[in-house]
Amino acid sequence: MKKTFVRCYISGERRTALVEDGALFDFDGEMGTDSTRGERIGLLEEIERYLAPTSPGKVVAIGLNYRDHAAEVGKPLPEEPVIFMKPSTSVVGHGEAVSYPPVMTSRVDYEAELGIVIGKRCKGVSQGQALDYVLGYTCANDVTARDLQGKDGQWTRAKSFDTFCPLGQYVVCGVDPSDLEIKMLLNGRVVQRSRTSNLVFPVPALVSHISHVMTLEPGDVIITGTPSGIGPVNRGDVMRVEIEQLGALENRVE
Repeated sequence: MKKTFVRCYISGERRTALVEDGALFDFDGEMGTDSTRGERIGLLEEIERYLAPTSPGKVVAIGLNYRDHAAEVGKPLPEEPVIFMKPSTSVVGHGEAVSYPPVMTSRVDYEAELGIVIGKRCKGVSQGQALDYVLGYTCANDVTARDLQGKDGQWTRAKSFDTFCPLGQYVVCGVDPSDLEIKMLLNGRVVQRSRTSNLVFPVPALVSHISHVMTLEPGDVIITGTPSGIGPVNRGDVMRVEIEQLGALENRVE
C-alpha cells in the first residue's frame, strides 16, 4: 500500500508525519507501508519548513544511467553502473536555497533524478532481494558545477558543494519505480522529461550492485541518474523536480 511521509517543522516542532489527503498524522511503528495512522497533527499548508525526508549518512549517485542522456553527451552506455558520491553536507530539503558557489565555478547545472531511500542495512544482496531493502522513493536534484566536472576529470568537487543535493518533499513507500515520469522545470518551463523505464540500470540492479561495493545503511540515498536536457542555472532561478506519484521538489538558486 502506498504511503507518504514528510519531515518538517509544524507549530514550531520538528515532526515526521504520515501524509493523507492534505493532512499530517502521527503514526505507529516505523516509517513504511506497515505504519498505522495516529492522531492528526496539522495540515500540509501549515508546514513552516520542510526538511530533507531522510538524513543520509551517504548519498550514492549514478552517472550516465538514462539512454537519452548518454546520447546527449555522446558517450556509450556503461557496462556497469558508474558510481560516485555526494556528501551528507550537500543535502537540503524542499524549499531551501541552493547556493551558487561564489568562487571556483562559472556554470552550475540542474539534474532531475529519482532517489531511492534505503530502509534496512543492505550488503551483498541479489537483484531479486534488492527491493526488500528499499524504504521508498523521493525526488532528487543532482546539482553540478559542470565546468569543474570537466576540468577535474573526476566528479567529487563538482558534485559536493554544500546544498548541491536537494531531496524531497516526501518519502513515498509502496510505489513501483520501474516506469515513472520524471521532469525538471526551470522557472516553470519543462527542460527535462523522461521515464524511469529509460534507466540503463533499474532500481533492483543499482541496489544490488552498490551493496556489493559498500554497505548501505538505513536512511542512505541512491540517486539514479538524470535524463537528457541538462542545462545551467543562474541566481534567482527556481528548479522544480516532479516525479509521478512522488510529488515535487522545488529550490531557488541564490
